[in-house]
Amino acid sequence: MPLDPSRLSTLAYREDGDIATVRLLRSSINMRLVHELTAVCDHLEDHSSTRVVVFRGDQGRFCEGIDFADFRPDEPMDIHGFNKWEKLCRRVERLEKVTIGILEGAVVGGGVQLALVLDARILHPQATLQLNEVHLGFLPGMATYRLAKMIGMGHARRLVMRCPVVGAEEAVRLGLVDEARGDLDAALAETVAAFGPTHVVAVTLARRLLDESFEFGFEDALGHFLAAQHRAISQTAFLQTLRKEGGR
Repeated sequence: MPLDPSRLSTLAYREDGDIATVRLLRSSINMRLVHELTAVCDHLEDHSSTRVVVFRGDQGRFCEGIDFADFRPDEPMDIHGFNKWEKLCRRVERLEKVTIGILEGAVVGGGVQLALVLDARILHPQATLQLNEVHLGFLPGMATYRLAKMIGMGHARRLVMRCPVVGAEEAVRLGLVDEARGDLDAALAETVAAFGPTHVVAVTLARRLLDESFEFGFEDALGHFLAAQHRAISQTAFLQTLRKEGGR
């Protein structure tokens, strides 16, 4: 069944042509938000023809991390919620769409974790990033896996273990974000345009090969590439390119 946006309370969802926008209405992540974002993923995978998904926050913020009100310190700790969150992040990471994050305010903890699974990240110049979990006595999820691949082990170790607040200039220099811009809507339009026609099969396969690039030796990676390339060139998008370019 397609998503009914009016039933959402922690998110707002809308579609405009090829672009879907997911707006986080809460400043922190609770299980209601996880469940609703899971429903959005169901809709994007099964019912939406959009090619780009934009994740952004509300009232000048993106996401400030976990909502500790979901935990009861007088009860045994349960890892179930963390498992749900990681499965959700992986689904977002594997969406057959281009994903873009608009980051504002203090982007903390789970907000950074969500941003890391997106294809592109645009940061407001006054925004900051921080993985603060270790200072609070727990771990920053699978950011411990993704961050080292993205910016290198030395930088990742410092960000995860010392929990510094990272400003816009450093975030761009490290490669945590693609750019810092005051006019976020203009930057978003340019980023969407930069992805071109967004052939979803090619985008998904390229993302998967990049994700696997640290896991396999060259020969195995070559086999995976050739299988992916065969699938890509069998798609309508490539066949249309052949007809267009061959007609020159």
